[in-house]
Amino acid sequence: MRTAKMMGIETVAVYSDVDANSLHASLADSSYRIGPATPSQSYLNAEKIIEIAKLAQVDSIHPGYGFLSENSQFAQLCASNNIIFIGPPPSAIYDMGMKNKAKQIMIEAGVPVIQGYNGPNQEEENLLEEAKQIGFPVMMKAVCGGGGKGMRIAWSETDFLESLESARSEAQKSFGNTDMILEKFVTRPRHVEVQIFGDMHGNYVYLWERDCSIQRRHQKIIEEAPAPGLSFETRHWLGRTAVNAAAAVKYVGAGTVEFIFDTESEQFYFMEMNTRLQVEHPVTEAITNLDLVEWQFRVAAGEQLPMKQEQIRLIDHAIEARIYAEDSHANFMPTAGTLEYLQFPKNVRVDSGIRQGDEVTVFYDPMISKIIAKGKTREEAIFKLENALNQTQIGGIFNNVEFVRSCLKHEKFLSGDLYTDFIPEHINELMPMKRENDFYILLESAIAFLLLDVRFSNLIMVFGSGHSTWNSISLDEEVFDTEELLGTSEIDGNPKSPMPGIVEKLLVNVGDKVEKNQSLVALNAMKMEYLIRAPFDAIVDSINCSVGQSVPKNFCLVNLKKIDEL
Repeated sequence: MRTAKMMGIETVAVYSDVDANSLHASLADSSYRIGPATPSQSYLNAEKIIEIAKLAQVDSIHPGYGFLSENSQFAQLCASNNIIFIGPPPSAIYDMGMKNKAKQIMIEAGVPVIQGYNGPNQEEENLLEEAKQIGFPVMMKAVCGGGGKGMRIAWSETDFLESLESARSEAQKSFGNTDMILEKFVTRPRHVEVQIFGDMHGNYVYLWERDCSIQRRHQKIIEEAPAPGLSFETRHWLGRTAVNAAAAVKYVGAGTVEFIFDTESEQFYFMEMNTRLQVEHPVTEAITNLDLVEWQFRVAAGEQLPMKQEQIRLIDHAIEARIYAEDSHANFMPTAGTLEYLQFPKNVRVDSGIRQGDEVTVFYDPMISKIIAKGKTREEAIFKLENALNQTQIGGIFNNVEFVRSCLKHEKFLSGDLYTDFIPEHINELMPMKRENDFYILLESAIAFLLLDVRFSNLIMVFGSGHSTWNSISLDEEVFDTEELLGTSEIDGNPKSPMPGIVEKLLVNVGDKVEKNQSLVALNAMKMEYLIRAPFDAIVDSINCSVGQSVPKNFCLVNLKKIDEL
């Protein structure tokens, strides 16, 4: 939107009920209500978007990063209504959006692909047999997937069907399609992707590569460009291969060709193509000094690419941190709430669609911001990003700032030894201290309170709601953990909702005997599915929720009776 304003393009925004006061709605020259908070009734309502576009007399639609950005039917709907879709043609979105079809096209184009199954037979029994033929562990992916959704790893035949059901359920909610492809899971892979651009005149360029290997739940949290450790020859081979992939589907606009790099065999394999501008595109802008959104606008207007391949220089090194509202100590569970306080660093690029006082809701992705730093070297970029995170302050909601900082300081990250299992392998080293630091957190809070009280004697600081205020702080040097005092059975005996969400499936009945870690309830929140599991062997005594029910955080979903208590 800022680029559009810079180019003199008038902007129109749509917003859901919960986004009425959002930053994007206020930045636009005009904005229109699209519908209720639920995505299917608002941002995924293609017909309503076209209706508003006609009402506002827009010439084009930029689909952003998610929702309908990779929906070929929406792109076709735009074309049918003489509205320019700022992105590739519907045929390219369809071909590359269907992972099974994309894989076949890549094989025919000579792009290396990983062993797997991408056939039409989607029966559970057939997929299980194909998985056995491939050999476990197996990665299953939604054919229409992206963003880590509809993706699961089956480590053995035992957990294959449960993983398949969970992946399909998530895929249905996110993409409206439950078809899967299977791939041999590469151990210790790197995720390396290439930014490409094509125009309507048959010209293609690559704008170097990014490494996006630092992930949790198959979603990126740290991205950098260029990818560390690649030779000059490898870098150009990747770029040319990505351009060949784009040309195979007559691609137009910004796209990202993603590769898996097997660190053991040192081979690259095509993974997928994202037919949109990526969240992490700022690191590419940083190393090329280009505005990729401006390129999108110009290409969509029918212009040729602004530069030829030999003109695109690789300058500096850039790293981006995604800041999420999530609890690192609860398996990175997304959290909802009010951003009571928000302060970003001034000396680096910060992209954010949220402001102090805004709500992070359960309806959409919990990203708060992207913080991007660049330097002449990778070491300088890391130093600047770490310093920027030190200056980032977020109050009122759990966030991953401390966790990202610990990733940046890890010796393997500093050495460039990157792979997608980096976080799970080093989780104990990376996890910020929590319980052990409670005393120091209270101490720092008390000191801050006293300093403010001295400087501003008439100031009352209020965090919370209603008429409650904080007017005292108690500090005791002995800190106890409630689980240690009460035992886990008293706290964990009845599985609770870890966050607000909607009950998707009930996987047990009253009277069922369940084993420890058996799935009880499937909960959907922030576009992801979470399985609530039994903490011990038990009998299901009662079920306190129903499918489709909206439940708050800490809602008791199921009552269990321990078998040894019967």
